[in-house]
Amino acid sequence: MKTNPLRLAWVFLLLSIAAPYIADADAAPDCHVGSYKLADGSIVDIGVTDDDGSHRWTRFDGATGALHPAAGNTWTSTLGWTKNSDGISVSFPDCEAGVIDFGGVSGQRIPFDVKDVSFTSHGITLKGRLTLPKGTDNAPVVILVHGSENSSALTAPGVVSALQRLLPAAGVGVFAYDKRGTGSSGGQYTQDYDTLADDLVAAVAEARETAGTRLGRIGFWGGSQGGWVAPLAADRTPVDFVIVCYGLAVNAIEEDQESIALQMRERGYPPETIAKALEVGHVAEDLFIHDFKGSYKEFDETRAKYRKALWYKDVQGDFSWLILSHTDAELRGMAKDFDWHTPFYYDPMPVLRADKTPQLWILGGEDYSAPSEETSMRIKSLMADGLPYTLALYPHAEHGMTLFEGPPSGDRPSTRYAVGYFEMIRDFARDGRLSGTYGDARLTVPH
Repeated sequence: MKTNPLRLAWVFLLLSIAAPYIADADAAPDCHVGSYKLADGSIVDIGVTDDDGSHRWTRFDGATGALHPAAGNTWTSTLGWTKNSDGISVSFPDCEAGVIDFGGVSGQRIPFDVKDVSFTSHGITLKGRLTLPKGTDNAPVVILVHGSENSSALTAPGVVSALQRLLPAAGVGVFAYDKRGTGSSGGQYTQDYDTLADDLVAAVAEARETAGTRLGRIGFWGGSQGGWVAPLAADRTPVDFVIVCYGLAVNAIEEDQESIALQMRERGYPPETIAKALEVGHVAEDLFIHDFKGSYKEFDETRAKYRKALWYKDVQGDFSWLILSHTDAELRGMAKDFDWHTPFYYDPMPVLRADKTPQLWILGGEDYSAPSEETSMRIKSLMADGLPYTLALYPHAEHGMTLFEGPPSGDRPSTRYAVGYFEMIRDFARDGRLSGTYGDARLTVPH
């Protein structure tokens, strides 16, 4: 299994096995962080990667790497999320003034109009931030709906952080907020989609008011679990667009089953073995559904039945893998840590059929966490019914819309974001449609 945090399952993230970076609210801002316009006209973003002092750079074309402190004021880069040097050297000749030298090309940090806000939903205070391109012109605004992670959208690293600068650098405003129970927002962390959708409705109202006369189009970008929440919110408040990235048009149990089947198939196992692996996944899923109070007898019998099989170690899924190696006593003790009110059988299709908001779904053909095959077919069925959906499938991308080295069935170190991914988000938010090509994305557009 690859170690890129972008493809880790939502359970993995929530247990903080890979501890998220949480900025100290009282600390001085990192002068390196920001989006820069280089002398060649391109844009590169510098964001915090972790509390070890490293940073992540991301270009608008999807290239990315990690920056590591070197001698003097120099930083050296490694490719994507690998440990391999990419030969790029970066320095900040005048960090406070926003000057950068990126691979021998000078650049200047881009100023934005930024306003931090507070708003309430169901009596809970949520903290948000609107970032607009500098000036007085109207701008579309994308409200970021991050996935199941329990880290702050405003201070933690990752694509949600980078989009808050990359999109404004490309003329598109961003409203981000810490969802309840995360970062500086109040309340208790939850995966209750109804509650999260109501919070998102409140975020729309706040973004509209804060942007004021500068507001152009407004809509959602929902990643992973956000792909269930964003369409639900769009059904409750008028918005101009919804962009779902590596999301699902199936429920969470179907997601886990599809994930197991895809992983086992790509490892070369025959259908009869895959069926047994799905049986193992089923009893694990049943424990999740019943808050670890379900049938341990069936769970233990199924594990004992197959534990010595050579294929058993390869049963992963999106979340089944997390509990397969634990004893019953350990699982009962873990129950309180999974009290998230997850609607495992939530069916998104009625909402997707009812919603007339134009939606862009961007999926990856190698997504182990949120397999795209069934979701792609369902989005196409909605399009066949005349609903305003657009589908973009990156055949070689995984969760997070990243590309990776090596065969799909092996270790999968990610090297970059898919070519055209960020441009696609910008264009749909700005224009409500796609035009031209976006890397190797296979587009299915409305007639």
